[in-house]
Amino acid sequence: MIRFENITKSFGKRQILRGVNLEIEQGKTTVIFGVSGGGKSTIIKHMVGLLKPDSGEIYYRDQRIDNINESALREIRKKIGFLFQSGALFDSMNIAENVAFPMREHQNLTPKDLEYKIDEKLTMVGLDPVVVKSLYPEELSGGMRKRVGLARTLALEPEIILYDEPTSGLDPVTSDFITQMICRLRDEIGMTSVLISHDIAESFKAGDNYAMLFDGVIVEAGDKIAFQDSSNEVVQQFIHASSHGPIAFH
Repeated sequence: MIRFENITKSFGKRQILRGVNLEIEQGKTTVIFGVSGGGKSTIIKHMVGLLKPDSGEIYYRDQRIDNINESALREIRKKIGFLFQSGALFDSMNIAENVAFPMREHQNLTPKDLEYKIDEKLTMVGLDPVVVKSLYPEELSGGMRKRVGLARTLALEPEIILYDEPTSGLDPVTSDFITQMICRLRDEIGMTSVLISHDIAESFKAGDNYAMLFDGVIVEAGDKIAFQDSSNEVVQQFIHASSHGPIAFH
């Protein structure tokens, strides 16, 4: 569904991506692992055109997107949902207005249809519309804000969702709920998802395919069994970091 071919990216003199090759399979959840500051967020920002590569090519459904104009890119972005780590809700808007925002921007819905869609999306992420619609983000817990962010991401019914650290800062119960939602979207409506995460346990519950970014390149990619059985030292060190303390890459 998305394909990177030898993507490079530098910021100033620092090269972040040194030739990334990656394929995102339709209807599957792909998890991208890597150390902090290693370029994971840079990868998903390239997927929605927030960043342009220095070299290489990016394809969405076999259409090259790294060199298209802003108008064409805007149409691609409608098909790709992006859930930011913070949820990125508008503090000045209540929950109903937050979820409605992309639909008001991109769709011409009647008030009745808009209300139905708001309720539908909130219900999909396990929130009671009657209870939460009139509340403001500051009145919600971190986990609820994350769910509202996901409801807003689902508003335009994207073909693929990109998750930036979806369980970061959440308690174990809420983290597990978010993971279950990601799995449910895949299983019930065939949603394609890309996760970047440090949460090993939750990621192995949610993912179908895995990729390890290290030193600017993908050093391993495959399904869960292939990834866990990888002989790559970086991969094994990362997988076992949760039980052996911080990773000490050399």
